[in-house]
Amino acid sequence: MRRFLKLGSKVLHIDLRPGNVTQPIVFLNSLGTDLRIWDNVLPELPADATVLRYDKCGHGLSSGQSDSIADFAQDLIKTMDHLALSNALVVGLSIGGLIALQLADTRPDLVGGLILSNTSYRIGSPDMWQRRIDDLDTQGLTAMSAGVIERWLSPGFRNAHPIDTEGWRMMLARTPQAGYRAACEAIRDADLLAALPRLSCPVLCIAGSEDKATPPGIVADLAHRIPGADLVTLEGVGHLPCLEVPDCMAELVSGMHGRLG
Repeated sequence: MRRFLKLGSKVLHIDLRPGNVTQPIVFLNSLGTDLRIWDNVLPELPADATVLRYDKCGHGLSSGQSDSIADFAQDLIKTMDHLALSNALVVGLSIGGLIALQLADTRPDLVGGLILSNTSYRIGSPDMWQRRIDDLDTQGLTAMSAGVIERWLSPGFRNAHPIDTEGWRMMLARTPQAGYRAACEAIRDADLLAALPRLSCPVLCIAGSEDKATPPGIVADLAHRIPGADLVTLEGVGHLPCLEVPDCMAELVSGMHGRLG
């Protein structure tokens, strides 16, 4: 069920699949994507689970923008409180992982478990993100989109699925530039290292062997710093496993969901 939710000056586009709210599943998207990246994961999830997807502000059909991870997390806190969702399995991809870590640190009651996919407590360097922002200002997102796709998707996937690759590039290119820029600023300034020792819920970290944005070593370092975290590396997969191997991603989410239940 897709709907729009008013959060102050922002309007968030959400998709809520009703079910058993005892252990809901919440998906957080990567930079420059919208909730459609989870489309092929959903059918393989437990049929009775409540599932929340949404477009973070400045992306997809959501309005407004946020330039800090804390602000993105507050959007999610307000959304979950409004929908009476708590103790959720929160699946965060890339910037979504940063938001998930912030959520767990700020409102641990909302988080029963974390899946941190292709992410870390800090992604890249401030200088790298500032260069991205400068390129965005001078070139525009459409011109940058082909290069970004090469960091997103593995060579094997791009070669085998050129039409899908072009479709996902168009999704990125059509992301509102102001929203994309603000999210880049949020990633540039984010460092969630101090939150890691405070995590008390089960955590699974997922890496892709072909990920150019958050390479496997970066994700392994994240897992090493979280008490009791598990680590899975998906061979031949890039930065967005939900697009390349949705069945595998659904299996990992369902397994973690069953473990929490």
